[in-house]
Amino acid sequence: MHILRVANFVSPTSGGIKTALRAWGEHYRELGHRATLIIPGPGPEISEESQGTVFRVPATPVPGTGYSLMWDRRGLSRLMDAIGPDVIEVSDRSTTRWMGRWARRRGIGSVMISHEHMTGILVRRTPVPDTPAAWMADVINRRSAHDYDAIVCPSRFAAEEFHRNGIDAHVVPLGVDLETFAPLHDPADYHPPPPGSRVQLVHCGRLSPEKRPALSVETVRELVRRGMDVEMTVFGHGPLRDELLERSRDLPVVFHSYITDRAELAARMGAADVAVSPGPLETFGLAALEVMACGVPAVCTDEGALQEVVGEGGYVARSNPAAFADGVEALLARPRSHVRAREQAERFNWRASAERMLAIHEQVLAGRRGSHDGG
Repeated sequence: MHILRVANFVSPTSGGIKTALRAWGEHYRELGHRATLIIPGPGPEISEESQGTVFRVPATPVPGTGYSLMWDRRGLSRLMDAIGPDVIEVSDRSTTRWMGRWARRRGIGSVMISHEHMTGILVRRTPVPDTPAAWMADVINRRSAHDYDAIVCPSRFAAEEFHRNGIDAHVVPLGVDLETFAPLHDPADYHPPPPGSRVQLVHCGRLSPEKRPALSVETVRELVRRGMDVEMTVFGHGPLRDELLERSRDLPVVFHSYITDRAELAARMGAADVAVSPGPLETFGLAALEVMACGVPAVCTDEGALQEVVGEGGYVARSNPAAFADGVEALLARPRSHVRAREQAERFNWRASAERMLAIHEQVLAGRRGSHDGG
């Protein structure tokens, strides 16, 4: 089976979607399938990688986001025709939604992966009131379901906005590289810093509005106010970086640039005592899962899908600095918190995720072939 994957919101410094694309592609190939990927440039126009053949096409930068978008439908359509896949897997329900119709006209199976929560985006990032925002999201989601043969979501939270409209959406959790993201030492040997010693926190995630990174900074402020000797290291890049630097100027917060070496990132994250994961719209929370795989428990918000992923490996808190500070203190005092973090992460793996995706692709492909034979 030849699977063509297409994604618009991928950049040299993006995180979760790019990681998922790479991991799925690698496992598709290991399991005997052919994988091709189309993403925005820059980069080599065509490259052979561990995840398959990658086409990087010209794209238009979106100011202030770090992303570029592929708008040329005619050119993309020609490229997709030349590739000639059996099924397509599209990781965007907005700018590339037309690809479902493209596939249907050619008798090709189509799967759309919903990496974002449309209702939450409209509520939090537009001036539209809550009720009309939900209506608008429902319209977009119904159109997506109409255009594609199958919808896939990485969490129950992400699938809920389809299910409420009576739309079937498969839930396929993502995975984590448990070998790269591994504890520096045996988590059972971890002991929290003694009173008066510095507590190391880590925030790992894109510094963009939907991730709400300011909550991590304000959690540090609250812990300092409580008299705790604490330092937070922020890994990640994004449009809010300068604003956060200014906000944290009087706080023990250290910002690191985007780290491309995943092993180096894992080693640095694994040195922390507690991680802070504040994103309210996460449809999975891969950054939180990666830091937990390093044996570091995470405080996460009670909004979105993070609580599904963090589970017993962390602490679920209301989205305010005081509640997150309570969570940090609770995890420092919780016995075996680092062991439980690693154990929770071990419930997720990319091989199982890829196998579930392949089962959906095969189901879609069988349905397309059956429809063609019946015609």
